[in-house]
Amino acid sequence: MRTILVYAWRSWMVILGTVLTLIFFLPVYILSFRKEHYKYCYFFIRLWAIGMFYGMGFRYKKILRTTKKIDKNQPYVIISNHTSIMDVMLPCILFPDHPLCYVGKKEIEKIPIFGTVYKRVCVMVDRNSARSRADVYRRCAERMQDGQSIVIFPEGGVPDDTSIILDQFKDGAFILATKHHFPIAVFTFRGLKEMFPFDNKKGYPGVVKVFFNDILTPDATQKELKEKAFEEIQLSLIEELK
Repeated sequence: MRTILVYAWRSWMVILGTVLTLIFFLPVYILSFRKEHYKYCYFFIRLWAIGMFYGMGFRYKKILRTTKKIDKNQPYVIISNHTSIMDVMLPCILFPDHPLCYVGKKEIEKIPIFGTVYKRVCVMVDRNSARSRADVYRRCAERMQDGQSIVIFPEGGVPDDTSIILDQFKDGAFILATKHHFPIAVFTFRGLKEMFPFDNKKGYPGVVKVFFNDILTPDATQKELKEKAFEEIQLSLIEELK
């Protein structure tokens, strides 16, 4: 019986996502043509993310692990752990004043309707192309100079081994921060690995714990930034498991 309910709940996500995408497709598509209109485009993207997150029965509780404040006039490189598709919605909800640009896989642009908008508002990377990976830094820097913040999941994907609490970080986010002197906002999302995993037979609505860990300034080395961010996120995850 429980499995049937989970499948029904997962099916609701498809319906909800389709309806919200159809509702917001036109304004997002039109406003994505000109970079000066992106802040208005992001308003509708954020509404889509809010509708998806809350419409699936999720809520979040923010837990501060730093006294540092987010400056609404400062672009950031935003990072977090990555265990669920719902991780993508949370930065949009958490950053109402920062138009966000995600670094995402090129394959997603093949999704009907959604992919059309995705390739306009995100920086896509073909992980099989060294040239594409190298060009990400230039394109992200251009977006940040236009006032956008960049969202990167430094694990680079979700590991197949679900016993892995936090996978090793790739260098991209930290190269971007040090090369272009942008601060890194570090978050930990706790609970979505159980509530909305990539296994379609599992999941349930609930309250996600969002830890705001730190803002790392780019005056350290790339290696130091990566180690510090990993340590902060890992600590939040391990403490919650005790």
